[in-house]
Amino acid sequence: MTKIMGIIPARMGSSRFPGKPLAKINGIPMVGHVYFRSKMSSLLDDVYVATCDKEIEEYITSIGGKTIMTSDKHKRASDRIAEALVKIESKTGEKIDIIVMIQGDEPMVYPGMIDEAVKPFLDDKNIVVSNLMAPIKSSKEHKDINEVKVVVDRQNFALYFSREPIPTDKKESNENYMYKQVCIIPFTRDFLIKFNELEPTPLEVIESVDMLRVLEHGYKVKMVLTKYDTYSVDNMDDLKRVEQLMKNDKLMNNYNK
Repeated sequence: MTKIMGIIPARMGSSRFPGKPLAKINGIPMVGHVYFRSKMSSLLDDVYVATCDKEIEEYITSIGGKTIMTSDKHKRASDRIAEALVKIESKTGEKIDIIVMIQGDEPMVYPGMIDEAVKPFLDDKNIVVSNLMAPIKSSKEHKDINEVKVVVDRQNFALYFSREPIPTDKKESNENYMYKQVCIIPFTRDFLIKFNELEPTPLEVIESVDMLRVLEHGYKVKMVLTKYDTYSVDNMDDLKRVEQLMKNDKLMNNYNK
């Protein structure tokens, strides 16, 4: 039986928004929203928060969640979840087959999004990593450097990721080819370990997009178009917008159940 684990990397020291994981949205810390909603996925066997901060560990423990303490030296979320993976396997004595990295700044995540991202692995054993993607809805969003854009081939494998507006919007088209990355990223266990052993690559560094390391080393990233509409939180304006959008969110009624 395939063992699937969700891991939420979270740290207080965000350069753009210090303390972001514990910033409250409708009275609940952001990382709490991500945890409760991830736990509702029908495909995840369990969910952990991987952190280097005692404040986050104490909060997650207070809501009945599971945490794994990791190094405070990690520069990338993938490094943190790889360390967490090894520690969870050692703690439980069970090998994990698929690890789903669920970013801690996605408080609107729907359980179905996680299931969407994992499904390709269950249908095709050649898939080693996938990402969700969503349509870009405005020129402002297309130009926003905080939004990672992606272009895909006809089978929805990624061709390129960028913080710049790709593809061009200079030509009119009846079809929308503009997509943004949504940071729910499943890996097979072995590929997560391998990914972190691969040398960082020039385009990965220039764009500050981890998935370019996968492409530059010749591997494929399966993109999955999500039917859900969400917004991540990069700054205070995002926090205020998401708080308004979540005021009548019905999933919140199921927290702690």
